[in-house]
Amino acid sequence: MTDLASAVGVDVSTTELDIEGMTCASCAARVEKALARVPGVTAASVNLATERATVRAAESLTALDVQRFVDAVVDAGYQARPVVADEAAGAQGHASPAIDGIRARQARRELAGVALAALLSVPLALPMLTTPFGVESALPPWLQLVLASIVQFVCGARFYVGAYRALRARAGNMDLLVALGTSAAYGLSVWQTIAHPGDAMHLYFEASAVVITLVRLGKWLEARAKRETTNAIRALAALRPDRAHVKDEFGGEREVPIGQVRVGMTVVIRPGERVPVDGLIAAGRTHVDESLVTGESLPVAKGPGDRVTAGSVNGEGTLDVTTGATGAETTLARIIRLVESAQAEKAPIQRLVDRVSAVFVPAILVLAAATLGLWLLAGASAQAAILDAVSVLVIACPCALGLATPAAIMAGTGVAARHGVLIKDAEALELAQRVSIVAFDKTGTLTVGKPKLVAFEPFGIACDDALALAAAVGHNSDHPLAQALLAEYDARLASPHASSAGEARRGLPSAKHAQAVAGHGMQAEINGSTVCVGNGRWLEALGIEPPTEARARAAELEAAGNTVSWLARTGTGHAPAEALALIAFGDSVKPTARAAVEQLAARGVKSVLVTGDNRGAAASVAAALGIDEYYAQVLPADKANIVARLKARTGQIVAMAGDGINDAPALAAADVGIALATGTDVAMHAAGITLMRGDPALVADAIDISRRTYRKIQQNLFWAFVYNLIGIPLAVLGLLNPMLAGAAMAFSSVSVVTNALLLKRWKGAGRV
Repeated sequence: MTDLASAVGVDVSTTELDIEGMTCASCAARVEKALARVPGVTAASVNLATERATVRAAESLTALDVQRFVDAVVDAGYQARPVVADEAAGAQGHASPAIDGIRARQARRELAGVALAALLSVPLALPMLTTPFGVESALPPWLQLVLASIVQFVCGARFYVGAYRALRARAGNMDLLVALGTSAAYGLSVWQTIAHPGDAMHLYFEASAVVITLVRLGKWLEARAKRETTNAIRALAALRPDRAHVKDEFGGEREVPIGQVRVGMTVVIRPGERVPVDGLIAAGRTHVDESLVTGESLPVAKGPGDRVTAGSVNGEGTLDVTTGATGAETTLARIIRLVESAQAEKAPIQRLVDRVSAVFVPAILVLAAATLGLWLLAGASAQAAILDAVSVLVIACPCALGLATPAAIMAGTGVAARHGVLIKDAEALELAQRVSIVAFDKTGTLTVGKPKLVAFEPFGIACDDALALAAAVGHNSDHPLAQALLAEYDARLASPHASSAGEARRGLPSAKHAQAVAGHGMQAEINGSTVCVGNGRWLEALGIEPPTEARARAAELEAAGNTVSWLARTGTGHAPAEALALIAFGDSVKPTARAAVEQLAARGVKSVLVTGDNRGAAASVAAALGIDEYYAQVLPADKANIVARLKARTGQIVAMAGDGINDAPALAAADVGIALATGTDVAMHAAGITLMRGDPALVADAIDISRRTYRKIQQNLFWAFVYNLIGIPLAVLGLLNPMLAGAAMAFSSVSVVTNALLLKRWKGAGRV
C-alpha cells in the first residue's frame, strides 16, 4: 500500500477554501470568476455541494497569495476560509474541527429559523385549508401584517443579504429571485391592507411567508443531504486513532499523541486496536481487517515483513510495527486526498450546466417582467399579474441544476472508495462509464504475480553454479521472476545453519552494475563478464544461439503456458557469448480473474490480453479466462501502440488495467487507466482509477459504479430541467400559485441530492 502513498502527493501550487453564502449554481460561477481573475491563478473550480473552492496557481503559494484569494471571494459577496490540513486526522483538506463546529452551529440556526418561519406561517395559511369546509379562520389584516413582516424580514433576511451581494457584484442568484418574488407578494398585501383596512380576503401574506418557509426548509433538508454525501470522507478520516503505543530505547512502552510518532519508531499494536501508522511488522502474527481501507471483506493474515496500513484493525495478535509513514504521508491520508480531489473536480458534463446557469437568472428576471406586463395587457388585475410573476421568480431558482452533478460525483466516488476503487478525477469517472474494451496486463493483474520455478536446466555448467549466477543477477530486483529465482536459490543452497535468507545468500557471486533492460530482462557484471537473465528476444538481439535440444524444450514449456527465460553470458576477450541455462516459470491465474472477465462481458465490455510474455503463456491464460483476443511478446512501448489501435476501432473507449512500470505508457495512452495498488507507484501516477486490491473483479466494479454515477447525473439534470420546463410555463400561464412554486423549487433541490444518495446502497459486482 505504500506505493499508493507515493503516488498521491501534496501539490503546493494548489489550495482549497471553504466558501460560505453560496445558494445556487450562479453563486458558484461568480466565486469561480472572482478567483480566476486573481493574478497568477491558472484554474479555479467551485463545488456547490461541498461549498469548497480549489485554486491552482502557476507557482508555489504563500500565505499572502491565499489571503488574496480570500479577499477576492469576500469582494464577490461571500465569506471564505483556507482549508486547514488537520494533522491529527492525517488528511490534507479534511475540514478542521473549528470549521466543523461552525457548520454545526449554522445547521442549528437554520433549523431554528425554519421552525420560527413555520410557526408564524401556519396561521396565515390556515384559511386555505378551512375555508373550503365553511370555516372562516382568517386573521385580522393587522395581525397578518405583523406575522408576515417577521417572516419576511427576520426569517427571510438571508435572502435580502444574498440579493444585495449579488446586485453589488452585478449578477443574479437564487436569493435575488426569492427576495424579489416574496417582496412583491408582501408589498402587494401591504398595499391592500392600507387601501382596504377591513378586507382580509385579498391579502397574500401567506404566499410570501410560506414561500420563505418552504425555501428555507428545502435548503435545510438539502444541507442535511449534502452532509450525507461527505460521510465517506468523514468515515475514512475517523479511522486513525489519536494516540499510539511506542517502544522507548529501553524496551518499555509509552503512550504518545499520534503527532509525536516518527518514521523508524516501533509502534506496539494490541489485539482489537486500530493501526495508527503505515509500516512493516517487525514481530508478531495476526489477522488484519483492512475492509474500510481496501474494501477487502475478509481479514488478511499478517506476519513479520508484511505491510500494515493506518486505519486497519488488528485482530488476535500483538504486533511490533516499524513506522514507515505517519500523519499526512500515510496511505489512508492520501486516499482521503485522492477522493476529495475527485469530488472537487468538475465532470465535463458540468460545463453545459455552467453555461446554462450563467444566463439563467437574467433570463428569468426578463421572463417574470414579461409575464407581469403581458397579463396586465391581457386585462388581468394587478394582483393576479403580480402573483403570476412571483410564481415565475420562485419556481425558477437554479439550485437543483447546481447540485445535480457534484452531489452524484460525491456520492459515487465516496461509495467507490469504501469498496476499494479510488477514482482520481471526475473526467475519469465520466469516461469509465463509456468503456467498451478493457486491455489487461497478465502478470500480477490477471495472474497471481508470484511465479515459481518449474524448470531450471543448465548446459555446459554445473546446476548449482548456474543457479547462483542467475540469483546474483536478480538479487537487487523486485521483479517477480527475480524473486522466484532467489526463492529457489534459498531452498536449494541454503546453509543448514543459516538463520535467515540473507545469511543463506552470502554465497552469491558478487554482481556489479546490475540493471533492468526494459522488455528483455536483467543483467549484471559477474567475475568480469556480463551475465543476463532474459527472454528469447534478448538472446536473438545478442546473437546467442541456445542448443537445439534446449530450444525444443523451451517450445514445449511455452506450449504448457510457462514463461521461459534464459541465463546467458555475453562474449569477452577470452570467452565466447553463450547460453548457460533454460529457466521456466509458472504462474497461476487469480481466482477472481475469470469472474471479472465474465462480469465485464455481461456489461457489454470486451476483454483483451496484452502481455510481454511468450505466446504459449498468453494463449494458456487467455483460454483459461475465456479471452479470445490476445497479444503476446509485446514490448512496453508497443503496449501503448496496441491500446492506440484498439481506440482507433470505431466508437471504442478503451481502458487499460495493469500494475507494472512497463504498463505505465499503456495506462497513459488509454482513455481510462486502471492501476492495481499492489503494483508500482509509476503505474498509479499514470492511471485515472486505482484499485486498492489486486482483484481484477474491481475493474468491473469501477466501470459499474461510474455508469451508475453517470446515470444519477443524467437523472438529476433531467429532473432539474423538467422542474423548470414544466413549472415555468405553468407559472407564466397563471396556473401555479407562489406557494406551490416555492414547494416545487425546494423539493427539486432535495430530490436531486436524495437521488444521488441512493448510490450509497451500491455493493459492487457480484455482492449482495
